[in-house]
Amino acid sequence: MNNSIDLLAIMAHPDDAELLCGGTLAVTADQGHRVGIVDLTRGELGSKGSAEIRAAEAQQAAEILGAASRETLGLPDGHLANTDAMRRLVVEAVRRHRPQTIVTHYVVGRHPDHRVASELVRDAAFLSGLKNYPADGAPFRPSKVIYTLSYREDHVKPTFVVNTTAGFERKLKAMAAFASQWDGDTKGGGEAYPTGQHLFDLVRTQDAHAGSRIRAAYGEPFWTPETMAVADVVGLGVHS
Repeated sequence: MNNSIDLLAIMAHPDDAELLCGGTLAVTADQGHRVGIVDLTRGELGSKGSAEIRAAEAQQAAEILGAASRETLGLPDGHLANTDAMRRLVVEAVRRHRPQTIVTHYVVGRHPDHRVASELVRDAAFLSGLKNYPADGAPFRPSKVIYTLSYREDHVKPTFVVNTTAGFERKLKAMAAFASQWDGDTKGGGEAYPTGQHLFDLVRTQDAHAGSRIRAAYGEPFWTPETMAVADVVGLGVHS
């Protein structure tokens, strides 16, 4: 039986996947693909809750999104580094899950762990395919690594936007599973800068803006350094 994951979100902390690409995970699962989440750390440095509480919340959130698997690598929160030792653990996770596509943080991050995670995951995705790389598991290289642009302040145009309208409310429900992190007074989180709105209202506003770029109610933006191919220019979406 093939238990490989089609879309694997590898993120720095529990709740990063929900905030940054939760809608995409939900709609991808609806399409019949197997989605999974790997949290690099347990989020133990968070000012609220605890690593144990967040672990339980993370499993509940994964079920809401329809994820087939979720695991935590236990790397040190606040101290992520693109070292041989940490790369090896991420390589082993890639080889275990054998994802077609990986989604991770953008190359610039407000939280230093986010920036480092982006580089760490990119390098591990490549090294995972090397036969002689010293890590457990059979060599495997994903076809694509994509980077979430949700809530970024950088002037970077998305390579594409996923229509997450059908999964948006589940995204909010999955975020709400992290009750220890996002209470009624939360005004921002991670890459989402405070605006005076409650975080969930801010997410609704920003995801609606991303969706408007593809003429949809809600969306999540992504970037890839590779140029995207088009097979049929007559069938291009988003009317001019």
